[in-house]
Amino acid sequence: MDLLFYVVPSLMIAIAVFAAYRVVRRWLQIRGAWNSGLTAEGRCLRAYTTTHGGSNNSSVRTTLHHVYEFTARDGRAVRFEEEDGPGTIVEGDFVTVYYTEGREVVATALPPRRGKQAAATFGILAFLGVFVAFCIGFMIQYAVVFETSDTGGF
Repeated sequence: MDLLFYVVPSLMIAIAVFAAYRVVRRWLQIRGAWNSGLTAEGRCLRAYTTTHGGSNNSSVRTTLHHVYEFTARDGRAVRFEEEDGPGTIVEGDFVTVYYTEGREVVATALPPRRGKQAAATFGILAFLGVFVAFCIGFMIQYAVVFETSDTGGF
């Protein structure tokens, strides 16, 4: 039974660390696309929404997706999808695409907002850090409380 109080928080920590890795990775990718200096004219091929939630009187979250296509400097046609873009872009609109070269092209149609993105990234990382600290504190507290009670028994 004691193992449960160590395994569950450890799994929660592992999930939080993985989420932090994904947040930092995406931040570096977008920042790299903005800093690369490479831009192209892209076109919105499709705009659609997805919804999550709504059951048992919970709130509904709607996410706007855009599918873009552009031609990279080396002549390759690149198609990518991006979430949470502006609602004013509809199918057929032309946008400026910021991208990185290489085997795997990273692209974004979001305009550079370095401060906003950095603040959001660090806010998420701070939340995940507090979450991990809470899990570690829980495991330490559990060990301290139940280690002392186990030593005085039969």
